[in-house]
Amino acid sequence: MRSALLFCRTLRTTTKLNQLTAATNLFTRRTTLIRSLSSSLSASARLTSCRAAISPLICGTPFAFPASQTRPSSTKASDDSISSKINNKFSPPSARDPESAAMNGPNLAARVKRKEPPHTVDGRHPKHHRPNGDNMSSGGANTPDMEGDSFEGEYEEIDESRVQALLPVGPDTAEWQATIEKVVRNVVSIRFCQTCSFDTDPALTSEATGFVVDAERGYILTNRHVVGSGPFWGYCVFDNHEEVDAYPVYRDPVHDFGILKFDPKAIKYMPVAALPLRPDHAKVGVEIRVVGNDAGEKLSILSGVISRLDRNAPEYGEGYSDFNTCYYQASAAASGGSSGSPVVNIDGYAVALQAGGRADGASTDYFLPLDRPLRALKCLQEGKPITRGDIQCQFILKPFDECRRLGLGPEWEAVVRKAFPKETNMLVAEIILPEGPSHGKIEEGDVLVKVNGELLTQFIRLDDILDSSVGQPVKLLLLRGGEEVEVEIEVGDLHKITPDRFVSVSGGSFHDLSYQQARLYGVACKGVYVCEAGGSFRFDNAENGWLVQSIDHKKTPDLDTFIEVVKGIPDRARVVVTYKHLRDLHTLHTTIMYIDRHWAKKMKLAVRNDETGLWDFSDLADALPAVPPVPRKAAFIQLEHTSHPAVADLVRSFVHVNCTMPMKLDGFPKNRKWGMGLVIDADKGLVIISRAIVPYDLCDISITIADSIVVEGKVVFLHPLQNYAIIQYDPTLVDAPVLSAKLSTEEITQGASTYFIGYNRIGRIVHAATTVTEIFAVTIPANSGAPRYRAVNIDAITVDTSLSGQCGSGVLVAQDGTVQALWLTYLGERSPSTHRDEEYHLGLATPTILSVVSQIQKGIVPKLRMLSVEFRSIQMSQARIMGVSEEWIQKVSEANTAHHQLFMVTKRTFERNEKEGDALLEGDILLTLNGKMITRISELDVMYSHDVLDATIIRACEELHLKLPTVAADDVETDRAISFCGAIIHRPHHAVRQQISKLFSEVYVSARTRGSPAYQYGLAPTNFITHVNGKPTPDLESFLKAVVEIPDNTYFRLKAMTFDSVPWVVTMKKNEHYFPTMEWIKDPKEECGWRRVTYEGGKVIEGEGEDGVLTTGEEATESMEVDVGVVGVEHDD
Repeated sequence: MRSALLFCRTLRTTTKLNQLTAATNLFTRRTTLIRSLSSSLSASARLTSCRAAISPLICGTPFAFPASQTRPSSTKASDDSISSKINNKFSPPSARDPESAAMNGPNLAARVKRKEPPHTVDGRHPKHHRPNGDNMSSGGANTPDMEGDSFEGEYEEIDESRVQALLPVGPDTAEWQATIEKVVRNVVSIRFCQTCSFDTDPALTSEATGFVVDAERGYILTNRHVVGSGPFWGYCVFDNHEEVDAYPVYRDPVHDFGILKFDPKAIKYMPVAALPLRPDHAKVGVEIRVVGNDAGEKLSILSGVISRLDRNAPEYGEGYSDFNTCYYQASAAASGGSSGSPVVNIDGYAVALQAGGRADGASTDYFLPLDRPLRALKCLQEGKPITRGDIQCQFILKPFDECRRLGLGPEWEAVVRKAFPKETNMLVAEIILPEGPSHGKIEEGDVLVKVNGELLTQFIRLDDILDSSVGQPVKLLLLRGGEEVEVEIEVGDLHKITPDRFVSVSGGSFHDLSYQQARLYGVACKGVYVCEAGGSFRFDNAENGWLVQSIDHKKTPDLDTFIEVVKGIPDRARVVVTYKHLRDLHTLHTTIMYIDRHWAKKMKLAVRNDETGLWDFSDLADALPAVPPVPRKAAFIQLEHTSHPAVADLVRSFVHVNCTMPMKLDGFPKNRKWGMGLVIDADKGLVIISRAIVPYDLCDISITIADSIVVEGKVVFLHPLQNYAIIQYDPTLVDAPVLSAKLSTEEITQGASTYFIGYNRIGRIVHAATTVTEIFAVTIPANSGAPRYRAVNIDAITVDTSLSGQCGSGVLVAQDGTVQALWLTYLGERSPSTHRDEEYHLGLATPTILSVVSQIQKGIVPKLRMLSVEFRSIQMSQARIMGVSEEWIQKVSEANTAHHQLFMVTKRTFERNEKEGDALLEGDILLTLNGKMITRISELDVMYSHDVLDATIIRACEELHLKLPTVAADDVETDRAISFCGAIIHRPHHAVRQQISKLFSEVYVSARTRGSPAYQYGLAPTNFITHVNGKPTPDLESFLKAVVEIPDNTYFRLKAMTFDSVPWVVTMKKNEHYFPTMEWIKDPKEECGWRRVTYEGGKVIEGEGEDGVLTTGEEATESMEVDVGVVGVEHDD
């Protein structure tokens, strides 16, 4: 066994070939390892630890679940959790702490302790969580995971650098074996959600470790970055797999520890004992074991030796970081999920708390001393408040040689060394917050000598003094450039500068700036911080870290003032908002925001309750009604440098359209879009716009005319196939010379001269004379991850100008001003490499839309019919091989001299109530419809107005004559949606039916929210829910009835089917407090066109419920993308 361990150590320094050879040889000794394990561990821990010993030595590729399938949290791979959450964005590493550390993130790749960020980051300290949920795939924010899932059983890839750590230490002495057997009973796996963004923490799901420190009262010690600063919902799993709910009763404002509470009576099948905390036993050279949920294993035991007791707290980038404390250092190679693990000595005492580690391949880990956790625990046990004092100054440990350069004289050095002969460091002021108690009294670089006359060199003693002196002055003796400086500073209450409440309004969430954030950026601890930049408060930049300075020309210095200001803003108002970023307080940003108080009518206040562990919601104010709009006057710009006045006049036909969607539906990847629309009837206020901008009608539409007048719009018509929507505004509110665009009735031809007018990526109008280069049947690629609206069966136009690639909106216009084609943006697939949505800028000939426009102008809602198939063009060489006769080929060449082509069925759309009879099948070649040769896609438009079509086709080399029934297109848009446990559920929309051959149920998961039960337990977008607790749920009605009956905070079973026809079962726990069940129903009687019903505690509430905040279905915060579109092109603002 000893030789095996030595052999493992050589893996770190040998070549790759030697590493693999060593792993192979070591694998052959697995029997010895298992025998050793069996003798040292309890039966309940043997299997898991044996797997930890063996699995890193097995060569091969891990089993991957299907791309569209996710699994329960116990087998899910990593996603953006605390490891990536705290490290999404990073500042340069501190000069004092160049190591790369981690807050135990969960990857199994070689020594990577967190999911890699989207950009290369060096020198960062990831925290050691194991994230739950699933990676966001190339399919978009609503899509299931496409990578990162691996089977967490016996097999995983070799991770040479962790072989030693994952192998159990042995041969352990009998004393160590007895100690470990006792300790494992106290260790729990914590599985939790941080349900919404708050302070430094985004919404997430994750796994970590904790251990019982008071068995009678049910207290569990873990990390603060596990408990989080905001709403927490989770449970603990003991060694014997008993599960119990847990909630926070304390999270330290600064140090990386928190305390959870559980009901000890709920554990029935094993005795619960507490692990004693003995910070005094932590010494250099002490052999330790880290016992916890490492790398997703139920139990992992890692060995090490404490090598340092005096390192500074690691910095974790732009997120939560500990400070004003020392950390211990050891080599234990802890990884994902080990956050909160006890660090025990041979006597079975917890001497430290696992917190973070290096991420650069070294097996260095960082432990938090237990002095402050022990004090907090005693206060809880005695029912006393846990006082925390601070002077808003960050100190760091610096060695004597650096302190000498800062002004430490030989006399004071001698005094300190004599008093503390083992110490080599002193405390030096690093960051002093402006306007704080230390401001103007302490300066950066001051060396701390005494506090209240007591010589002091350690953080632990400094914490003792400050925590016991809240509201009282303390005297500090400092050395500043060799001079003694004595100052008196009043100790502040650390809890008062740590937010414990937030307000949610108009889709955004806000709280007072925290000490954590203020310290990170070195700014004054004041201001209103945007913790969830959503809804109306989605700023131009997707970054976190915004401080609201004023709203509607009223200053908002704190949260209370902010609340009073927002209370007085009516619904649909447009107000000026100024804001700054914490990273750059020199720059004041100004924007105009549309305040939504109709989708989210209530302004809610959430306040932390440490008695229940919940955040209690209360209503602050109902929305003020919108101010009635009044007519406005404006003038358009004049288009210069054009020789055709009619072309120049077309500027008066363009309007700016902004579309905001309060909830994600139909797999659409964004919540907000804007672009340019074309006025097709100024008298009636009709505007045509791309469906890449207005994808569905659960939205707010604002139309800006002549860059001056802003009016509300509504959706009138959504074309199911041709990528355009028609919206309408009230023309009586517009006193401006708006021009109705004249649409051409003649098809534009290849080679024709035309004039291109478009809007570029910054919304500026550009124009040029050009030529039509091609007209062809285009096939927009489908998004494989999450089906969303896609134009099919259309002809596309391209032109010979570079402006066409720069502009996503515009028109092709003749010299007389007649619009020959719309220039549109078509939403395509999501790129697997860039994870951005591909777009195609193409022209759509105006004759195609004339029939629909004419009906709408007459006040008739178009009732379209369509063939439920997708075509693609084939050439005559292909057609001949597939059975088309020479006679038909000759007819094609005569019917269309520009393109010798026919159309083949490539995909059938699944229809719910398809009638028996003639139907097109994949591979059929279409020859005629109603006696007319079909050689152009535009000739398929005949289907829109006929119930039955006479068709001639070629099938399997045989000519057939069919009566093809068309289907109504009035049932393709979503008109009902349910928000349940953070998942957005509705009927499978048209794009799903276009890509699937069978619907497994009418209950389709379209999106989900991070930090929700749906995310934690793996209910992924593109899943179909077929059963709830064994009851079939074929439709939304039966699903809603089944889930409403489920009591809150209880488990239930869902049977689901993936998009790829893989059945699976997931157990989930319902949470009505943070994620109440809501139903959205399309209702023309409502002002917004939709109404909401909330199901909460067995009650049916019209409108919003008492708890929770609006669920949008976002998995990640996304920046607004700009679609300059008639239709539009999308870019980042």
